[in-house]
Amino acid sequence: MKICVYGAGAIGGYLGARLAGTPADVALVARGPHLEAMRSRGLTLLTGAAAQTVAVHCTDDPRTLGPQDYVILTLKAHSTPGILDHLQPLLGPDTAVVTAQNGILWWYFHAFPGPLQDRHLEAADPRGQIWRALGPERAIGCVVYPSCEIVAPGVVRHIEGTRFMVGEPDGSKSARVVALGEVLTAAGLKAPVRSKIRDDIWFKLLGNATFNPVSVLTRATLGHMGRDPDVRDVIRRLMSEAVAVATSLGVSFAMDIEKRIDAAVDVGAHRTSMLQDFEQGRPLELDALVAAVTEMGRLVGVPTPTLDQVLALVRLAVASRP
Repeated sequence: MKICVYGAGAIGGYLGARLAGTPADVALVARGPHLEAMRSRGLTLLTGAAAQTVAVHCTDDPRTLGPQDYVILTLKAHSTPGILDHLQPLLGPDTAVVTAQNGILWWYFHAFPGPLQDRHLEAADPRGQIWRALGPERAIGCVVYPSCEIVAPGVVRHIEGTRFMVGEPDGSKSARVVALGEVLTAAGLKAPVRSKIRDDIWFKLLGNATFNPVSVLTRATLGHMGRDPDVRDVIRRLMSEAVAVATSLGVSFAMDIEKRIDAAVDVGAHRTSMLQDFEQGRPLELDALVAAVTEMGRLVGVPTPTLDQVLALVRLAVASRP
């Protein structure tokens, strides 16, 4: 089995280090000092007080790798259009593209029951370029829960979490998704094969679409936002709108909104990835996490006034950065 982890930063590096202990032929696509460090010294994974260094096959040129059985995308969703040409050498007739990324992605309406089947979402896939370049039949959904960080070039710290939930868009237990779940499990990860991967996507998205943009506006941690009564009310309204959109699309939630907010608050003094990206001048995941939800709302006739307002405020904050 040949697996390419494309975008071997914090999550991709963690995944690559875990997969290196399996019989799979694993390659990592990375760049810059992180790539050079992995080439010269290997990839070091820090877990608690333990440190493990593994030799990994890594490159910045996918053409050297050839077609893969699985290409696992671990870079942020808004970066996908910029790598479409680079992905082509990795794609054989049966290559699966595993989207280990946050938010509503380009394949969302592939194999979707009802009139929205194969509907294009501009926020998730500008001009449909990803759909055309990769082909929705390749897509396997993946919801990522580990928290990791790059502490130095070639060194990834695993903070918590081991779940990589995977699922076919049509809900089937296909041979390819079962095999993917098995190799991830062999790597020491929790990788259940899910029959309703969209439900899992939305459950995580409830936090990302609400706390993340509000954190940019407030500069606050999860705990501070959730414990402030007025801000909590904003979060509640944002989640209520997102739930209404998702429910209209057939999604079921295993947890109510108050418990979902409490779960985020329990994480404590955590600064969201979107806030960190904002402060470091990097692009934000606004399209996949927020704009796609509001676009879906328009498709199904569900108003999203609070999400629309917060999205507009964050976009202006981004445009006004020094």
